[in-house]
Amino acid sequence: MAMPLAFPPLFFIIIFFLSLSVSSAKFSATPGVNYGQLGNNLPPPLKSLKLIKSLNAKRVKLYDANPQILQSLQHTNLQVSIMVPNEIIANISSNQTLSDQWIQTNVLPFYPHTLIRYLLVGNEVISSTRPEIWPQLVPAMRRIKRSLKTLGIRKVKVGTSSAMDVLESSYPPSNGTFRGDISGRVMRPMLEFLNRTKSFFFLDVYPYFPWSSDSTNIDLDYALFESKNVTVTDPGTGLVYHNLFDQMVDAVYFAMKRIGFPDVRIFIAETGWPNAGDIDQIGANIYNAATYNRNFVKKVTAKPPVGTPARPGSILPSFIFALFNENQKPGPGTERHFGLLYPNGSKVYEIDLSGKTPESEFKALPAPENNRPYKGRIWCVVAKGVNKTAVAGALTYACSQGNKTCDAVQPGKRCFKPDSLVWHASYAFSSYWAQMRPAGATCFFNGLATQTTKNPSYGSCKFPSVTL
Repeated sequence: MAMPLAFPPLFFIIIFFLSLSVSSAKFSATPGVNYGQLGNNLPPPLKSLKLIKSLNAKRVKLYDANPQILQSLQHTNLQVSIMVPNEIIANISSNQTLSDQWIQTNVLPFYPHTLIRYLLVGNEVISSTRPEIWPQLVPAMRRIKRSLKTLGIRKVKVGTSSAMDVLESSYPPSNGTFRGDISGRVMRPMLEFLNRTKSFFFLDVYPYFPWSSDSTNIDLDYALFESKNVTVTDPGTGLVYHNLFDQMVDAVYFAMKRIGFPDVRIFIAETGWPNAGDIDQIGANIYNAATYNRNFVKKVTAKPPVGTPARPGSILPSFIFALFNENQKPGPGTERHFGLLYPNGSKVYEIDLSGKTPESEFKALPAPENNRPYKGRIWCVVAKGVNKTAVAGALTYACSQGNKTCDAVQPGKRCFKPDSLVWHASYAFSSYWAQMRPAGATCFFNGLATQTTKNPSYGSCKFPSVTL
């Protein structure tokens, strides 16, 4: 029998730090990218994978567990995040067998050759599902974690993504507080789970939205990481903020601390800036999108890590939203214009997610033209080249909503002629949008409509409009 080797204590200390450095090296600060698929003109997975690599991304986040995409990600160095859809959270929360089956179907066939590292149970569940689903979220997370353990999968962190609307108060950051309706029954058990499993609080952070809703009082450069002179001092802590992103993230740190979980790490599940939008949407342009995302990459890849004022020096792992402009996303125009790439694979603007390309090597950006709110009238009309059968269905929908939306295009009325589907639908779209915009309606109609500043009115037929 061989004699055991005796090593001095210093040897074990060296080995410990070597293993620590190797472990840390695997945790890259380089951002990943969100790979959404809500488009009818997107390239296939293999081409998309090449495009992801061309951006120098280290991670990719899916909004499902698409087997074709997971197959194409095998034997790459890309860390992968997959997602349990919101629709089955309630069923999984009470059924361990269903949870096991989901993992057997969506993880086991690909793991470990596909580097699945994060499994999110739902997407912005608090923001996008009924309140009765919320208490079922954490039980579903526990079952998914148990399924992974039972099936011998131990390197996957389980979490869920949250938007900033989980906060009741966010200003100043030290006043960060979770909403009263979810603090005790959702956020506390969630943070207990994340803390126990050493997982992350996955957070969607978009400075664009608070800035665009209050551009008079929030400085644009402060929102774009460009501020040289504008700072915000938190009177509760004395911490000084140089950008809106840090302010938003720290509000969540303080909210977690307030209910007893100061050490849970934050993972930026989504951030970004729209490269275009509707006429009534301020600041959505290529210049601002490139500026925000490039500066975000600089921030999170800085060596040594800078963190945030409340957690200086901490690494902020992240995903930028999104890989492509996705033409089938509902909502206002910005929703379809967060991509780093156009669907044909060309770049909306130059960016290197590794942070290694100097700014001077990028081409000049087009000057922004909508950083101030549009002043004037806007109409909503049928978009060019759309399916006429779908337009007819949308016309029927708009006219069925009451409020005399379509009275003017009825036979014999002032807008009936020309007796054309596109003419009647354009009037109906404008009429409906003008009435319903205060309640959140958009000029979209499933991609059939578009905004215009050109008055479509003719003769005695006056189209309703939105006046800004």
